[in-house]
Amino acid sequence: QVQFVESGGGLVQPGGSLRLSCTASGIMFRIYTMGWYRQAPGKQRELVASITSSENTNYAVSVKGRFTISRDNAKATVYLQMNSLKPEDTAVYYCGTRVGLADYWGQGTQVTVSP
Repeated sequence: QVQFVESGGGLVQPGGSLRLSCTASGIMFRIYTMGWYRQAPGKQRELVASITSSENTNYAVSVKGRFTISRDNAKATVYLQMNSLKPEDTAVYYCGTRVGLADYWGQGTQVTVSP
């Protein structure tokens, strides 16, 4: 059974930093491209960053230069380091991947950026 467990969210002031973690089980983690996504109230879920099995990375324009995605295959964990946070980064953040024809997500972790 594929499972992802996210952690690291919280309340932070503008300009602050957070580091999200997502630990996977039930898949051969190292072969999959992993993504971090977010969904703000009233908005669709959007891709924030992704990292391939060979550690090529891709970022949404809105977070480029501020967020960094990384992975530790030995720990089956993907990270999202978020710096210079803005109020518009407030959302529930999910990690996920596609296995075959199915998309799998964690339960999400809330990030709130507010003074």
